[in-house]
Amino acid sequence: MFRVWVWIGCLVWFGAGVGSVYSAPAVRIKDLANVQMGREIPLTGMGLVIGLEGTGDGRRSEFTFQMLSNMMHHMKIAVTPEQVRVRNVASVSVSATLSPFHRNGGRIDVQVASMGDASSLQGGQLLQSLLVGPDGTPYVTAQGSISIGGFNLGGGGAGSVRKNHTVVGNVPNGGIVIEEAPRLEELQKDLTLMLYQSDWTTAARMAYAIDEHFGEMNLAQAVDPSTIVIPLDPLRSTPQAMVEFVAELEKILVVPDLPARVVVNERTGTVIIGENVSVSAVALSHGSLKLKIPGDAGGDVFGGGAEVVEEPDRLHPIISSFDVGAMPTVRELVRNLNALGITPRDLISILQSLKTAGALRAELVIQ
Repeated sequence: MFRVWVWIGCLVWFGAGVGSVYSAPAVRIKDLANVQMGREIPLTGMGLVIGLEGTGDGRRSEFTFQMLSNMMHHMKIAVTPEQVRVRNVASVSVSATLSPFHRNGGRIDVQVASMGDASSLQGGQLLQSLLVGPDGTPYVTAQGSISIGGFNLGGGGAGSVRKNHTVVGNVPNGGIVIEEAPRLEELQKDLTLMLYQSDWTTAARMAYAIDEHFGEMNLAQAVDPSTIVIPLDPLRSTPQAMVEFVAELEKILVVPDLPARVVVNERTGTVIIGENVSVSAVALSHGSLKLKIPGDAGGDVFGGGAEVVEEPDRLHPIISSFDVGAMPTVRELVRNLNALGITPRDLISILQSLKTAGALRAELVIQ
């Protein structure tokens, strides 16, 4: 039986293994939110990848050969698209994100993705490409070797072996900033923290932790579940003082609140269960597996503890009874089901049925 345990403050099921639940640890504000100063600019462009080993675009991708012909014309070489017959070139879309803190001459990572029928970008070299913003301004020029994080052996034929997705990749530090993003002419009077995941409780805890750390009441104000505003006094408004203040702010520890949520991926058989998920009183039958969960102590309609019975026609005949309490958590439920060797598919079906019956006290997300 294959088992994997992951300790992240919630129960994780991979294959047929179940981890344990621990209290959520304190996390730095730096990992929960970012300082909102200016805005990032998404950049896009098109380019050519050369140096492929027979895995480039075919004749069906006519635009690739048109791009190659146009590039040769710029180099004073007269070639028509029909004269270009190569298999080591592929057309790609090029994308990146420019931060307001990037400066001229700085380098950023660039992502590429095939636009034609190339079977792999492995070993390719991105030719110089311009990346423009939504306003049409070129901000970055990109080129360099492509890393796809996988491989494709056999050129994409019937006997080929492929690992990971080989028609997308990255060019680490392949982009050079030629135009900076618009910056604020002067520092704002308020510092704004934007939570990566909106949550009322986490926002309130973060504001309280900031006040407690700096010893100032009402210094931080949670204006909504994703935004915290911190007014900057004259002493903190200078660039150097603000940098030091933000550096100190990012180190503050906060315990984030986790919603009661169950995430199910039916394609991979993965189930992730949050620590706050619980189950109401219910009786359930799934194939030869029968399950009873009691209600509150004063109103146990089933009597006794929760009971799981596996009929003798199963491969591992077991008859067992266990008490999971008046209001069991899904951690206890899954742990006992796992002891019976149920499959991830069975667990997914049981969780979906519990949600339909209204017994699963959590949001069920199916991917």
